[in-house]
Amino acid sequence: MSTNGFRRVFGRPPEGIWSAPGRVNLIGEFTDYNDGYVLPLALPYAAQAAAARRRDGLVRVASAQRTEAGRTPVVEAYLDRLEPGTGEPVTSSWTSYILGVVWALREAGAEIGGAELHIDSDVPIGAGLSSSAALECSVALALQDLYDLSLSRQELACLAQRAENEYVGVPTGIMDQTASLRCRAGHALFLDTRTLEVRQVPFDLEPAELTLLVVNTGVKHALGNSAYADRRRDCLRAAAELGVAALRDVPPEKMDAALAELSDDVVRRRARHILTEQSRVLEVVRLLESGRPAEVGPVLSAGHRSLRDDFEVSCAELDTVVDVAVANGALGARMTGGGFGGSAVVLLELDAVDAVTTAVAGGFAARGFAPPEVIGVVASDGASRIA
Repeated sequence: MSTNGFRRVFGRPPEGIWSAPGRVNLIGEFTDYNDGYVLPLALPYAAQAAAARRRDGLVRVASAQRTEAGRTPVVEAYLDRLEPGTGEPVTSSWTSYILGVVWALREAGAEIGGAELHIDSDVPIGAGLSSSAALECSVALALQDLYDLSLSRQELACLAQRAENEYVGVPTGIMDQTASLRCRAGHALFLDTRTLEVRQVPFDLEPAELTLLVVNTGVKHALGNSAYADRRRDCLRAAAELGVAALRDVPPEKMDAALAELSDDVVRRRARHILTEQSRVLEVVRLLESGRPAEVGPVLSAGHRSLRDDFEVSCAELDTVVDVAVANGALGARMTGGGFGGSAVVLLELDAVDAVTTAVAGGFAARGFAPPEVIGVVASDGASRIA
């Protein structure tokens, strides 16, 4: 991004430009709302916020991705009118992710006088790569710097999550915002979602002649929203029946006995995914830290089978990516994100990229699916000021 878009819309240069990346979760799906472990990494795709202060309590927002008849519309809202569900503008608008951050910062006591914000982003939307968290975190970091706020990166992440949960009304966990703000290049971020402790885990695949691809299926099945709530409820029920605060509290050595205590087969399978996924995260961390990234592949595939069979959040397009990729030489693959569409990750050797990419495209064509988008992934840095 240059300053040109901001200047064209607002008639002055910005005071700075801040960037925050999307993320892909390598392993640890649906464990976040069970107080568990996750292992995301930042993508080389980001949302950028060019910003400048105002002193009149007005927030003005525009986006490079939204134009009407050659012009960029501006959404305006006064700070004292920002309220979840009833604020300006309607909460279904993309601008609610931005205004929600402003609201959350003010709720935390931050003294913000207003701002002009021009947004640009190349994070694929609807692919399960946290385009919304990237947007929130770029704005949060911009306002932090512009108004000299003394908030830590994790505090900013929690406020961005609050914006999405309470202002926008999407019940996401803390992983996305933490990854966007705290990831480091060449590493995956091992996050304990209960304690919010993090560890940087080496994830530089090139020396091992490996790479990670994200395959965006381009689909999102309508079942996703209601199914997410159902599975969260099932996990809460399992924890309550087992007498623990969260499924994370069931020790691995007691998993079989705990599952046998659950009377409902669906609840048992949901719990089994969470408990085995916890172990898979720890296994991937162990393999990466011991310099054995190729051995991560089968763990990813095992995670997909669990998501497909026990958690039942996959779909035909995601299964096609995983099955075809592995059958044509990938070391492992799994769906990532909320499921019922979105993306899958594929771990493979560098010299297998062309064959696997071609095979997946052929598998989609044979099943009548629209062509997928294949994205190369390099573990990248978290949010920063770039100008």
